[in-house]
Amino acid sequence: MAIIVNVDVMLAKRKMQSKELAEILDITPANFSILKTGKARGIRFDTLQAICKALDCQPGDVLEYVADQ
Repeated sequence: MAIIVNVDVMLAKRKMQSKELAEILDITPANFSILKTGKARGIRFDTLQAICKALDCQPGDVLEYVADQ
């Protein structure tokens, strides 16, 4: 089971840079990079909510489940 983080896709659609979103979320660019690359072990609901608000999207636009093959 794998959860794929598609924040970079949504950033591109909204023409926003990672640094700008990290500032909106009030997290360091390094921590945002960990989240964006899928290396984070979890995400808080309030962080997910802030991402969705900033990018005007739904949680399913940011996170995707892919079954192991």
